[in-house]
Amino acid sequence: MIKAISDRRSIRKYKPDSVPRSVIEEIVRAGTLAPSSKNRQPWKFIIVTGDSKEDMLSAMERGLEREKSDPLLPESAEHLKGAEYTLNIMKQAPAVIFIMNTLGQDLNTPLNAEQRIYEICNAQSIGAAIENMTLTAAELGLGSLWICDTYFAYKELCSWLSSEGQLYAAMTIGYADESPHPRPRKNLNDIIEWRK
Repeated sequence: MIKAISDRRSIRKYKPDSVPRSVIEEIVRAGTLAPSSKNRQPWKFIIVTGDSKEDMLSAMERGLEREKSDPLLPESAEHLKGAEYTLNIMKQAPAVIFIMNTLGQDLNTPLNAEQRIYEICNAQSIGAAIENMTLTAAELGLGSLWICDTYFAYKELCSWLSSEGQLYAAMTIGYADESPHPRPRKNLNDIIEWRK
């Protein structure tokens, strides 16, 4: 697994070859093996391939257009071009997996302290599941990209997904058509503080 950790890359170019259903299910199964706070397992995975992908991409496009005039994320407008680039990556990938938090609160729901802690714990659990999935994809010779740009089209995608819970992230899966170099990482001396 250490090799998968060091070899994993965020893939933004994919070959058109489809990924077998059994392989995608193996990747998702790895996600379900992640630790979760109080064993709540707050996840649901919606796998989009084939003809359904066109409808999903249309929802994402509508959201990106709406974001220009009626933004959900007005302070993140500088990142909208990046989200448009992400849409093109989603078009290329043979499969897109949406990760839902089945215990998540609506974005407009005010949270008390306990609910906020639950949200943080559920986010950590889902993050662990997605990391397991990216590492399993790498181990199986596939590329993946963990996507948060879906928030620019949050309303449209949630409406299209019409699923219980809150949209947390998406992940593209496919056979890589690029071999990116590792991105620089912070020096351990700059990010570790020892207390004895």
